[in-house]
Amino acid sequence: MYKISVIVPVYNTEKYIKKCLDSLINQTMKNIEIIVVNDGSNDHSEEIIKDYENKYPDMIKYYKKENGGLSSARNYGLEKAKGMYIAFVDSDDYIDKELFSKLDEYIDKNIDLIKFKTIKKYQDGKIERICGPIFEVSTGEEAFNKLYSKDILIEPAWLYLYRSEFWIKNNFKYAENLYHEDFGLTPLVIAKAKTVVSTENYGYYYIQRENSIVTDNTKSKKKAYDLLKHYDNMLKEIKNINLEKKTKENIKMFYTNCILLKTNELGRTEQKEYIKEIKKRKIVKNIKARNLKQLIKKILLNISIKLYLKMRWMYENV
Repeated sequence: MYKISVIVPVYNTEKYIKKCLDSLINQTMKNIEIIVVNDGSNDHSEEIIKDYENKYPDMIKYYKKENGGLSSARNYGLEKAKGMYIAFVDSDDYIDKELFSKLDEYIDKNIDLIKFKTIKKYQDGKIERICGPIFEVSTGEEAFNKLYSKDILIEPAWLYLYRSEFWIKNNFKYAENLYHEDFGLTPLVIAKAKTVVSTENYGYYYIQRENSIVTDNTKSKKKAYDLLKHYDNMLKEIKNINLEKKTKENIKMFYTNCILLKTNELGRTEQKEYIKEIKKRKIVKNIKARNLKQLIKKILLNISIKLYLKMRWMYENV
């Protein structure tokens, strides 16, 4: 059995796929399978992938499907995975060649989720190390609360190794035809985990590109409303998870904060309609005043969501 199944969804990344695949082929841990899912690319990605498949048939498993989006490609790859652990790598990113070897000690302990750190690279050459708390084996609840309290990246799928048995047992799937698929699933995956560890290892290189899905604002309205759909689903899901009251509150606050920030990306008319949807769901009630900063935030939100958005820079510096 493979130790790790690495799922690489591909859509028109001919410029970057070589660097991504090279970083996986050259891993010092060799007992891995690389599942490349071509999600209907219409550039030269397929030619490049097939060349790698021919050179490394024992490592690369290539699949092609009709375009269905990132979630669809990930779910397809998950159905093919045979490894003890699952990893996700976006096809325009890459990882350090020693990343998986450095995490091997935790794989041998059958930890449900193994978190590592990322290095964000900008097109101008600037590098940003995304830090965050390092902690030994904790429960999923403890892990979520530690990560949330430090206001650190929680949701990207590629920040973790997932134990396959844990994933299958809980029947996790990415919501298809919705943006922000990581936002919708990862917090719930963390909360359901029995064991989570956050390591000091930097190993995932996330490349910030102007035309990436993350930075594309042409579909801001759909992205904003998809967040609300993920929020609605989260409310249903956490009813069925045995969690302490504080953890459920933190999960709700995490979703709430992301939704509020998304409001800034909308035009004036769209923002007005979006705020109506926020009020309809009484989302602002999720904000708890546990400290001065949160108290100011809650007061501003109760007066006006627009006022909060305008003055956010001020209260965050309190």
